[in-house]
Amino acid sequence: MTDETGARDERRPAGELEAAVMAVLWTAGAPLTPGRVRTGLGSGLARTTVATILTRLHEKGVVSRERQGRGYAYVPVQDAPGLTARRMHTELDRDTDRETVLARFVAQLSPGDEQHLRRLLEDGLR
Repeated sequence: MTDETGARDERRPAGELEAAVMAVLWTAGAPLTPGRVRTGLGSGLARTTVATILTRLHEKGVVSRERQGRGYAYVPVQDAPGLTARRMHTELDRDTDRETVLARFVAQLSPGDEQHLRRLLEDGLR
């Protein structure tokens, strides 16, 4: 696919733009408008494309928004580790056999991650 300049439109992997937008929001530490997010991305994306990504993130509950003029300014609901944990819970909730999913997850952990998980679980039970 080409754009109006004849340049090839290189499709990004699914989620890459959302991840880039989230990185800009986390770095900012304050609500940003789509235009400011676009500036932070430093890419040739249209402001409307960035606005669409932010709207989708809002619909997913990943960002909140507040009125700013005629539009919105967006802010992340969680930090990056919190968002990853949320995604892990979402995936776990999709399967009816939680015990098997958790067992397989733990079985595939590296020894270091398994030790860390054991420590977290032991500390949480005290």
